[in-house]
Amino acid sequence: MISVLAGGVGAARLLQGLVQVVNPKDVIVIANTADDVILHGLHVSPDIDTLTYTLAGVNNKETGWGREDETWLAMDSLKDLGRETWFRLGDRDLATHMYRTGRIAEGAGLAEVTAEISASFGLEMCFLPMTEDSVQTKVTLADGSEVGFQEYFVKLAHNVPISKIRLEGIGRSQPGPGVLDAIDQADVLVIAPSNPFASIDPILAIPGIESTVRSHRQKTVAISPIVGGTAIKGPAHRMFKELGHESSVVGVAHHYRNLASTLVIDKIDAELANAVEDEGLRCVVTETVMRDTKIAAALAKTALETVL
Repeated sequence: MISVLAGGVGAARLLQGLVQVVNPKDVIVIANTADDVILHGLHVSPDIDTLTYTLAGVNNKETGWGREDETWLAMDSLKDLGRETWFRLGDRDLATHMYRTGRIAEGAGLAEVTAEISASFGLEMCFLPMTEDSVQTKVTLADGSEVGFQEYFVKLAHNVPISKIRLEGIGRSQPGPGVLDAIDQADVLVIAPSNPFASIDPILAIPGIESTVRSHRQKTVAISPIVGGTAIKGPAHRMFKELGHESSVVGVAHHYRNLASTLVIDKIDAELANAVEDEGLRCVVTETVMRDTKIAAALAKTALETVL
Protein backbone atom coordinates (compact mmCIF):
# COMPACT_ATOMS: atom_id res chain seq x y z
CA MET A 1 0.00 0.00 0.00
CA ILE A 2 1.20 3.49 -0.89
CA SER A 3 0.07 6.48 1.16
CA VAL A 4 0.62 10.02 -0.06
CA LEU A 5 0.48 13.29 1.89
CA ALA A 6 -0.98 15.63 -0.69
CA GLY A 7 -1.96 19.19 -1.48
CA GLY A 8 -3.13 20.48 -4.84
CA VAL A 9 -1.73 20.62 -8.36
CA GLY A 10 1.77 19.17 -7.75
CA ALA A 11 0.35 16.21 -5.86
CA ALA A 12 -2.33 15.68 -8.48
CA ARG A 13 0.27 15.43 -11.23
CA LEU A 14 2.34 12.97 -9.21
CA LEU A 15 -0.72 10.82 -8.55
CA GLN A 16 -1.48 10.73 -12.27
CA GLY A 17 1.90 9.08 -12.68
CA LEU A 18 1.65 6.89 -9.60
CA VAL A 19 -1.50 5.14 -10.82
CA GLN A 20 0.41 4.21 -13.96
CA VAL A 21 2.93 2.14 -11.97
CA VAL A 22 0.80 0.72 -9.13
CA ASN A 23 -2.80 -0.41 -8.80
CA PRO A 24 -4.95 2.64 -7.90
CA LYS A 25 -6.70 0.46 -5.30
CA ASP A 26 -3.37 0.32 -3.44
CA VAL A 27 -3.09 4.13 -3.14
CA ILE A 28 -4.38 6.18 -0.22
CA VAL A 29 -4.27 9.97 -0.48
CA ILE A 30 -4.22 11.97 2.76
CA ALA A 31 -5.39 15.38 1.62
CA ASN A 32 -4.97 18.84 3.09
CA THR A 33 -8.23 20.48 4.13
CA ALA A 34 -6.86 23.56 5.89
CA ASP A 35 -7.66 25.68 2.84
CA ASP A 36 -11.30 24.57 2.84
CA VAL A 37 -13.62 27.53 2.85
CA ILE A 38 -17.33 28.34 3.07
CA LEU A 39 -18.35 30.39 0.03
CA HIS A 40 -21.94 31.44 -0.72
CA GLY A 41 -22.99 29.01 1.99
CA LEU A 42 -21.19 26.09 0.35
CA HIS A 43 -18.36 23.94 1.72
CA VAL A 44 -15.53 24.11 -0.82
CA SER A 45 -12.53 21.72 -0.51
CA PRO A 46 -10.04 23.08 -3.08
CA ASP A 47 -7.24 20.53 -2.64
CA ILE A 48 -9.55 17.50 -2.51
CA ASP A 49 -11.41 18.74 -5.57
CA THR A 50 -8.23 19.43 -7.53
CA LEU A 51 -7.00 15.92 -6.77
CA THR A 52 -10.36 14.37 -7.66
CA TYR A 53 -10.90 16.29 -10.90
CA THR A 54 -7.32 15.69 -12.08
CA LEU A 55 -7.37 11.95 -11.43
CA ALA A 56 -10.78 11.75 -13.10
CA GLY A 57 -9.43 13.61 -16.13
CA VAL A 58 -12.06 16.36 -15.94
CA ASN A 59 -9.87 19.16 -14.59
CA ASN A 60 -9.13 22.44 -16.33
CA LYS A 61 -5.81 21.64 -17.99
CA GLU A 62 -4.76 25.30 -18.23
CA THR A 63 -5.31 26.36 -14.63
CA GLY A 64 -4.82 22.98 -12.93
CA TRP A 65 -7.88 23.62 -10.78
CA GLY A 66 -11.60 23.62 -11.49
CA ARG A 67 -13.37 21.62 -14.18
CA GLU A 68 -13.01 21.55 -17.94
CA ASP A 69 -15.69 22.93 -20.25
CA GLU A 70 -17.07 25.18 -17.51
CA THR A 71 -19.80 27.77 -17.77
CA TRP A 72 -20.09 30.69 -15.37
CA LEU A 73 -23.76 31.60 -15.31
CA ALA A 74 -24.11 31.35 -11.52
CA MET A 75 -21.06 33.55 -10.87
CA ASP A 76 -22.23 36.12 -13.40
CA SER A 77 -25.64 36.23 -11.73
CA LEU A 78 -24.08 36.57 -8.28
CA LYS A 79 -21.98 39.46 -9.54
CA ASP A 80 -25.13 41.14 -10.88
CA LEU A 81 -26.58 40.78 -7.38
CA GLY A 82 -23.60 42.57 -5.89
CA ARG A 83 -21.86 39.59 -4.32
CA GLU A 84 -18.09 39.17 -4.39
CA THR A 85 -16.97 36.66 -7.00
CA TRP A 86 -13.18 36.81 -6.73
CA PHE A 87 -13.22 33.07 -6.02
CA ARG A 88 -14.67 31.77 -9.27
CA LEU A 89 -16.77 28.63 -9.04
CA GLY A 90 -17.93 27.23 -12.35
CA ASP A 91 -21.41 25.78 -12.75
CA ARG A 92 -20.16 22.17 -12.93
CA ASP A 93 -17.89 22.76 -9.93
CA LEU A 94 -20.79 24.21 -7.95
CA ALA A 95 -22.61 20.90 -8.17
CA THR A 96 -19.77 19.22 -6.24
CA HIS A 97 -19.90 21.82 -3.48
CA MET A 98 -23.70 21.70 -3.31
CA TYR A 99 -23.57 17.92 -2.92
CA ARG A 100 -20.85 18.10 -0.24
CA THR A 101 -22.69 20.78 1.73
CA GLY A 102 -26.01 18.97 1.55
CA ARG A 103 -24.57 15.64 2.68
CA ILE A 104 -22.73 17.25 5.60
CA ALA A 105 -25.99 18.97 6.60
CA GLU A 106 -27.60 15.51 6.61
CA GLY A 107 -25.00 14.33 9.11
CA ALA A 108 -22.41 12.66 6.89
CA GLY A 109 -18.73 13.19 7.70
CA LEU A 110 -16.30 14.79 5.26
CA ALA A 111 -14.49 11.46 4.75
CA GLU A 112 -17.72 9.69 3.79
CA VAL A 113 -18.75 12.49 1.44
CA THR A 114 -15.29 12.61 -0.15
CA ALA A 115 -15.50 8.87 -0.84
CA GLU A 116 -18.92 9.30 -2.42
CA ILE A 117 -17.72 12.08 -4.70
CA SER A 118 -14.58 10.24 -5.80
CA ALA A 119 -16.62 7.09 -6.48
CA SER A 120 -19.03 9.10 -8.62
CA PHE A 121 -16.07 9.91 -10.88
CA GLY A 122 -15.09 6.24 -11.07
CA LEU A 123 -11.89 6.63 -9.04
CA GLU A 124 -10.51 3.56 -7.28
CA MET A 125 -7.92 5.17 -5.01
CA CYS A 126 -8.94 6.24 -1.53
CA PHE A 127 -9.05 9.93 -0.60
CA LEU A 128 -8.89 10.70 3.13
CA PRO A 129 -9.33 14.25 4.46
CA MET A 130 -6.61 15.00 7.00
CA THR A 131 -9.37 15.82 9.52
CA GLU A 132 -13.12 16.23 9.67
CA ASP A 133 -12.72 19.15 12.05
CA SER A 134 -12.56 22.77 10.97
CA VAL A 135 -8.93 23.86 10.55
CA GLN A 136 -8.30 27.11 8.70
CA THR A 137 -4.98 28.40 7.37
CA LYS A 138 -4.61 32.07 8.26
CA VAL A 139 -1.88 34.14 6.63
CA THR A 140 -0.34 37.20 8.26
CA LEU A 141 0.74 39.69 5.62
CA ALA A 142 3.86 41.81 5.95
CA ASP A 143 1.70 44.81 6.91
CA GLY A 144 0.43 42.90 9.96
CA SER A 145 -3.07 42.15 8.70
CA GLU A 146 -4.36 38.57 8.71
CA VAL A 147 -6.40 37.00 5.92
CA GLY A 148 -7.74 33.56 5.12
CA PHE A 149 -5.64 31.40 2.84
CA GLN A 150 -7.99 31.66 -0.13
CA GLU A 151 -8.05 35.45 0.12
CA TYR A 152 -4.24 35.44 0.07
CA PHE A 153 -3.95 32.81 -2.65
CA VAL A 154 -6.78 33.84 -4.98
CA LYS A 155 -7.97 37.36 -4.24
CA LEU A 156 -4.46 38.73 -3.66
CA ALA A 157 -2.98 36.31 -6.23
CA HIS A 158 -0.37 35.27 -3.59
CA ASN A 159 1.56 38.32 -4.75
CA VAL A 160 2.05 40.01 -1.39
CA PRO A 161 4.77 39.24 1.19
CA ILE A 162 3.81 37.32 4.31
CA SER A 163 5.32 37.03 7.77
CA LYS A 164 3.45 34.17 9.46
CA ILE A 165 1.05 31.27 8.96
CA ARG A 166 -1.39 30.25 11.68
CA LEU A 167 -3.67 27.21 11.75
CA GLU A 168 -6.93 28.19 13.40
CA GLY A 169 -8.63 25.32 15.22
CA ILE A 170 -5.64 23.00 15.06
CA GLY A 171 -5.63 22.33 18.81
CA ARG A 172 -9.20 21.02 18.73
CA SER A 173 -8.68 18.80 15.69
CA GLN A 174 -8.24 15.06 15.36
CA PRO A 175 -6.96 12.95 12.45
CA GLY A 176 -9.67 12.00 9.99
CA PRO A 177 -11.01 8.45 9.86
CA GLY A 178 -8.37 6.03 8.62
CA VAL A 179 -5.53 8.56 8.45
CA LEU A 180 -3.23 7.17 11.14
CA ASP A 181 -3.81 3.61 9.93
CA ALA A 182 -2.95 4.69 6.37
CA ILE A 183 0.40 5.99 7.61
CA ASP A 184 1.10 3.02 9.90
CA GLN A 185 0.23 0.37 7.34
CA ALA A 186 1.80 1.92 4.24
CA ASP A 187 4.69 0.14 2.57
CA VAL A 188 5.83 3.55 1.32
CA LEU A 189 4.80 6.97 2.56
CA VAL A 190 5.26 9.72 -0.02
CA ILE A 191 5.32 13.45 0.74
CA ALA A 192 4.12 14.89 -2.55
CA PRO A 193 5.76 17.94 -4.20
CA SER A 194 3.15 20.23 -2.66
CA ASN A 195 3.72 23.53 -0.89
CA PRO A 196 5.27 22.50 2.45
CA PHE A 197 3.80 25.43 4.36
CA ALA A 198 0.34 25.61 2.82
CA SER A 199 -0.37 21.94 2.10
CA ILE A 200 1.91 19.52 3.98
CA ASP A 201 2.52 21.28 7.30
CA PRO A 202 -1.24 21.57 8.04
CA ILE A 203 -1.58 17.79 7.65
CA LEU A 204 1.38 17.20 9.96
CA ALA A 205 0.02 19.69 12.49
CA ILE A 206 -3.08 17.59 13.22
CA PRO A 207 -2.32 16.07 16.64
CA GLY A 208 -0.81 12.62 16.22
CA ILE A 209 0.04 12.78 12.54
CA GLU A 210 3.57 14.20 12.65
CA SER A 211 4.67 11.84 15.39
CA THR A 212 3.28 8.91 13.42
CA VAL A 213 5.12 10.00 10.27
CA ARG A 214 8.34 10.46 12.24
CA SER A 215 8.04 6.90 13.55
CA HIS A 216 8.04 5.69 9.94
CA ARG A 217 10.83 7.93 8.65
CA GLN A 218 12.73 5.09 6.98
CA LYS A 219 9.83 4.31 4.64
CA THR A 220 9.09 7.96 3.87
CA VAL A 221 10.28 9.71 0.72
CA ALA A 222 9.69 13.38 -0.08
CA ILE A 223 9.75 14.98 -3.52
CA SER A 224 11.01 18.54 -3.63
CA PRO A 225 8.50 21.16 -4.80
CA ILE A 226 11.42 23.54 -5.35
CA VAL A 227 13.35 23.24 -8.62
CA GLY A 228 16.24 25.56 -9.33
CA GLY A 229 15.28 27.76 -6.39
CA THR A 230 11.69 28.30 -7.47
CA ALA A 231 8.32 26.56 -7.43
CA ILE A 232 6.85 25.12 -10.60
CA LYS A 233 3.48 26.58 -9.64
CA GLY A 234 2.39 28.77 -6.74
CA PRO A 235 4.18 30.76 -4.03
CA ALA A 236 6.20 28.05 -2.24
CA HIS A 237 9.58 29.58 -3.09
CA ARG A 238 8.49 33.01 -1.84
CA MET A 239 7.06 31.47 1.32
CA PHE A 240 10.40 29.81 2.03
CA LYS A 241 12.17 33.17 1.87
CA GLU A 242 9.48 35.23 3.60
CA LEU A 243 9.21 32.77 6.49
CA GLY A 244 12.99 32.74 6.99
CA HIS A 245 14.06 29.59 5.15
CA GLU A 246 16.40 28.89 2.26
CA SER A 247 14.48 28.62 -1.00
CA SER A 248 16.30 25.62 -2.44
CA VAL A 249 16.30 21.85 -2.28
CA VAL A 250 18.58 22.25 0.74
CA GLY A 251 15.87 24.29 2.43
CA VAL A 252 13.35 21.55 1.59
CA ALA A 253 15.74 18.92 3.00
CA HIS A 254 16.10 20.90 6.22
CA HIS A 255 12.32 21.21 6.49
CA TYR A 256 11.74 17.46 6.07
CA ARG A 257 14.91 16.09 7.67
CA ASN A 258 13.09 14.52 10.64
CA LEU A 259 10.21 13.17 8.57
CA ALA A 260 11.70 11.55 5.48
CA SER A 261 14.76 9.41 4.90
CA THR A 262 15.01 10.35 1.21
CA LEU A 263 14.54 13.51 -0.82
CA VAL A 264 14.05 13.35 -4.58
CA ILE A 265 15.33 16.45 -6.39
CA ASP A 266 15.51 17.60 -9.99
CA LYS A 267 18.56 17.22 -12.22
CA ILE A 268 18.95 20.99 -12.33
CA ASP A 269 19.82 20.87 -8.62
CA ALA A 270 22.25 17.93 -8.88
CA GLU A 271 25.14 20.04 -7.60
CA LEU A 272 23.27 20.44 -4.30
CA ALA A 273 22.93 16.69 -3.70
CA ASN A 274 25.78 16.59 -1.17
CA ALA A 275 24.33 19.54 0.71
CA VAL A 276 20.98 17.74 0.85
CA GLU A 277 22.68 14.65 2.27
CA ASP A 278 24.44 16.85 4.84
CA GLU A 279 20.93 17.46 6.22
CA GLY A 280 20.71 13.74 6.97
CA LEU A 281 18.64 12.52 4.01
CA ARG A 282 19.56 10.30 1.12
CA CYS A 283 19.36 12.35 -2.09
CA VAL A 284 18.05 10.94 -5.38
CA VAL A 285 18.42 13.03 -8.53
CA THR A 286 16.00 12.63 -11.45
CA GLU A 287 13.59 14.61 -13.60
CA THR A 288 10.87 16.04 -11.37
CA VAL A 289 9.17 18.61 -13.63
CA MET A 290 6.07 16.65 -14.64
CA ARG A 291 5.40 18.01 -18.12
CA ASP A 292 3.43 14.89 -19.01
CA THR A 293 2.13 11.70 -17.45
CA LYS A 294 5.10 9.67 -18.70
CA ILE A 295 7.51 11.83 -16.69
CA ALA A 296 5.17 11.72 -13.69
CA ALA A 297 5.08 7.92 -13.86
CA ALA A 298 8.88 7.70 -14.03
CA LEU A 299 9.16 10.07 -11.05
CA ALA A 300 6.67 8.03 -9.04
CA LYS A 301 8.51 4.81 -9.86
CA THR A 302 11.83 6.35 -8.79
CA ALA A 303 10.33 7.57 -5.53
CA LEU A 304 8.90 4.15 -4.69
CA GLU A 305 12.14 2.37 -5.53
CA THR A 306 14.00 4.38 -2.88
CA VAL A 307 12.06 2.47 -0.23
CA LEU A 308 10.72 -0.75 -1.78
